[in-house]
Amino acid sequence: MAQLTDDCFAFDGPLITAADALARILGNLTTIADVEMVPVSQALNRLLAEDVTAPHAVPPYANSAVDGYAVYHADLNADADTILPVVGRVAAGRPLGRPLKRGEAVQIFTGAPMPDGTAETGGPDTVMMLEDCRADDDGTRVVLRPGIKPGANRRLAGDDVAAGSTVLHAGSRLGPSELGMLAACGRTEVLVRRPLSVALFSTGDEVTEPGTPLPPGALYDSNRYAIGAALQSIGCAVEDLGILPDDPARIRATLRNAAARHAAILSSGGMSMGEEDHVRAAVEALGSLNFWRVAIKPGRPVGMGLIKSETGHKAVLIGLPGNPVAAMTTFIAMARPVLLTLAGAAVTEVARFRVIADFGYKKKSGRREFVRARLDGRDEATSLPRAVKHGRSGAGVLSSMVGADGFVELPEDDTHLEPGTTVDFLPFAEVFR
Repeated sequence: MAQLTDDCFAFDGPLITAADALARILGNLTTIADVEMVPVSQALNRLLAEDVTAPHAVPPYANSAVDGYAVYHADLNADADTILPVVGRVAAGRPLGRPLKRGEAVQIFTGAPMPDGTAETGGPDTVMMLEDCRADDDGTRVVLRPGIKPGANRRLAGDDVAAGSTVLHAGSRLGPSELGMLAACGRTEVLVRRPLSVALFSTGDEVTEPGTPLPPGALYDSNRYAIGAALQSIGCAVEDLGILPDDPARIRATLRNAAARHAAILSSGGMSMGEEDHVRAAVEALGSLNFWRVAIKPGRPVGMGLIKSETGHKAVLIGLPGNPVAAMTTFIAMARPVLLTLAGAAVTEVARFRVIADFGYKKKSGRREFVRARLDGRDEATSLPRAVKHGRSGAGVLSSMVGADGFVELPEDDTHLEPGTTVDFLPFAEVFR
């Protein structure tokens, strides 16, 4: 496993944009997840750790794209029917067994290999669809209509993938299509990254585990469940450390032990300067901590640093805000790309798409805001999806995330949004998948 430098999260500057913050952080990070060889059948959603090249052409031979008759185009009349003898039939997995001569036709089925030709003829090059042919009752001759183009309905060897070409790149996430491509190349095993090991905990005497009685002044822990699910959705292996009380010694011991077993540790709450916010002091005692004052809303400074275990192993610490929506927003904007980089993902950016805002909104200049929205039909003038503001805007209003489809993302320079404006939309379906 690669080691991280002590200054990879170093920052002591003023308020910074999310884009600048990520550029500085990601520029100092490296992949730390180890690799392993796994069966292709067990590689779904894993991150590829090698470039995959095709050892042979896909498909490996020329074949028919339709049911019909394979012929030489040069044998066909340009403006009249052509009658040719039928010398056999070719099905998938059952080739003709001899070269096809000029002046002959062969019945062929979808996916079946095109017959070979002689050295002089080069082989049949065209397939006439069954609907455009008329065979004799005994099947010994076929009538072919005029007008077909040379090479019609024939798929060449390598039409999908050329031999030696790179079909998958390291860092790609392996979905069903990628696994199919590996199989098409004859692969039974593939080199992937091990899932990034992440420990997760919440902190605070007021935070209570769901399913237990709720004392006065307490609230149930939602962050651990939401962030834990978000971590799993990007392929992390998560250990839930539960809720840590406001006990400095216990927090310090838990962090030290977690750093020995995990690549990263995520917390929510306990990172400010209050007397009962002990996570910050524990992290600084065990390693280093920097606060990134990122100009986003909802959100607060995100704590990032390194914790050293007793064995000298370093684990990344990411401290998220305690307010639920702020925690989710900073996870998406900051923690997610950091973790994906450590895990070996080639792409960490979430794909946005354009929508029409169906609401007005005012904001401060210099701050990027993420407005919870749901999609509701399409704009008549542009046919773009229409985004409707969903729920209230507070950083602690978790209900506003339920039923929302994503964030309308308003850039730093904007101060107000007029209904009907085209804006960027960050879909939750792209973030948590």
